[in-house]
Amino acid sequence: MTRRDAGPRSIASRLVDSLTENRWIGLAGLAIALLAPFVNATPYAISVMTSAAIFVMLAAGLNIVVGYCGLLDLGYAAFFAVGAYTSGVLSTRFDLPLVATLPAVLVATVIAGVVIGAPTLRLRSDYLAIVTLGFGEIIRITATNLDVTGGPSGIYGIPGLAGDRISFYYLTVLVVAVAVVGAARLGRSRLGRAWRFVREDEDAAEAMGVHTYKVKMAAYIAGAIWGGLAGVLFAAHLSAIAPSSFTFLQSALVLMAVVLGGMGSIRGVVIGAVIISLLPELLRDLADYRFVAFGVLLIIVMLVRPQGLWPARAREAARSTAPREAVR
Repeated sequence: MTRRDAGPRSIASRLVDSLTENRWIGLAGLAIALLAPFVNATPYAISVMTSAAIFVMLAAGLNIVVGYCGLLDLGYAAFFAVGAYTSGVLSTRFDLPLVATLPAVLVATVIAGVVIGAPTLRLRSDYLAIVTLGFGEIIRITATNLDVTGGPSGIYGIPGLAGDRISFYYLTVLVVAVAVVGAARLGRSRLGRAWRFVREDEDAAEAMGVHTYKVKMAAYIAGAIWGGLAGVLFAAHLSAIAPSSFTFLQSALVLMAVVLGGMGSIRGVVIGAVIISLLPELLRDLADYRFVAFGVLLIIVMLVRPQGLWPARAREAARSTAPREAVR
């Protein structure tokens, strides 16, 4: 009787500890983001912190595709570009506020996710990575050659979402916080479990009745929505966009943030995104050598922590062994 009672108590206590820990971690991160402008409120610092917050949203979206579902996407900047250009074109050509363009952005990113994902998600591993890389370049080159997107010069005069830099920064932090929480909730949902089954063994998941193609498509569309909304924030932040902002390097940096933080771990991905976005700015005093130092530091971190700074696997294993221990 004692052993039976100990099991549920052990599970309940671990669950409470996990929820409490996650809540405090999230609140601590949000508090740091909200108090950061009081430490350094220069326009440059606010701009860098806003860009870092947008980068966190991009990493959270790519983590759905790569971290949760295990789909290597090297062209994620394509969805970033679709969201930014859709809002930019509608706001400048039809004098619409960016908020009014959100429905069109959602529709455009979903369509882009389906159009890009439908022919590519039947591929696996390296083949999938190469095809997504190709689609990412197709979107960028298309934006470079269309008149409606401003060609190589891009679009200028995009209206902002808030009156000043500080207000826009806080608005960005709020939107990104909701996006991160939403990505975390998706990861813990029934669909999130299906994503993890596909990531671990796609053939076994399909044999167990999981419709792997639909599950992967759902991950791709969700990632596209996150990337598109980040594009809206990016366009509002800079008030101008150009094809040079959506190169392969941007996709590679976002993927680097996901791998550095720990694939599948939303907390690790947030930390990785903050490091990738802020570290080059902190090393600016090194002038031309800052990217060399940036690369060396990343190599050292990955050699010391190849599983990422905050991996999800250890925590998932601890939770999965709890029911077994209770049964025993």
